[in-house]
Amino acid sequence: MKKHLFLVLTSILVLLLAACGGTGSGDGGEKKQQFLTIATASSGGTYYPIGVGMGNLWTEKLQGEGIKATGQSSAGSVENIDLLRKGEAQLAILQGLIGAQAVAGSGNFEGNAYEDLRSISMLWPNVEHFLMMNDKVSTGTISDIEGTTFSVGPQASGTEQSTLVMMEGINLTKENIKPEYLGYDDTVSAMRDGRLDGGSVPAGIPVAAVMDMYASGVDATVLEVTDEQLEAINNVYNTWYRFVIPAGTYPNVDKDINTIAQPNFLGVTKELDEETVYQLTKTLYENLDFMYGVHDSAKDMTLETALDGLPAPLHAGAYKYFKEKGLEIPENLIPPEAK
Repeated sequence: MKKHLFLVLTSILVLLLAACGGTGSGDGGEKKQQFLTIATASSGGTYYPIGVGMGNLWTEKLQGEGIKATGQSSAGSVENIDLLRKGEAQLAILQGLIGAQAVAGSGNFEGNAYEDLRSISMLWPNVEHFLMMNDKVSTGTISDIEGTTFSVGPQASGTEQSTLVMMEGINLTKENIKPEYLGYDDTVSAMRDGRLDGGSVPAGIPVAAVMDMYASGVDATVLEVTDEQLEAINNVYNTWYRFVIPAGTYPNVDKDINTIAQPNFLGVTKELDEETVYQLTKTLYENLDFMYGVHDSAKDMTLETALDGLPAPLHAGAYKYFKEKGLEIPENLIPPEAK
């Protein structure tokens, strides 16, 4: 009798444990943990804080999905493509130009196209800031970099690549300057110390390093881009557009700055599963107020501009979300996986 009772109680206990579920990834249990790395750029620009902010958002809101995401600094867009290829990052913030080159197998990716690159969303415009010490300024435009000691950005970065394309558009090469390869904060520090005449610092406004330049009294300015220069640059790669930095954006700057911009976008490897990317996209757009508090540049993120300027097809997960929201998806952005 006691043996029979013991067997009955044991059976009941097993059934109860099965009903409660475990900690694995089976039916009824917790989701399998996913650790996602978001490649960004150097810490003095805009990519890094926005990447970290997205990681924090996803980790907080998608705990139940087992997702933990972290923004990591890098050398920028060109390296980020390599990190995606190697599986060392699952997502990356990328400059529009670099994404276009990677998809086409041109520029830095000549003969080495990255066919697995997919887009999630346009994030914000990448605003060109060509900084120059005032004693080197003559026309007030980007042509003034000729003959100066000028930082084109870290080697292999998106900054370097876009800067060289812009220089090509105005008939300049590295031979026309004394090139340095510095990050944003180091560029301004070197200018302050008299070791550098200027540098290229593209990012969403306001750029922390440029804020520091003006606030700390460095005798320098942001050079402007004329309509003729914009047209010439777009004859090399048609990806830039007019952008006006409003007066008051930077300390002690009481007039508009006429420059240009290109889109920044969130890229992803197509290998990341559809449901995960769907949840990431949905969570991002349902929590824009959170992102607006991360950085002023994030305030340019809207559902209406999500597809603007994307150089790679959407990931199937992002495609699913945007279709649900009623967006009209251009043919070139429909993922091959969905056709």
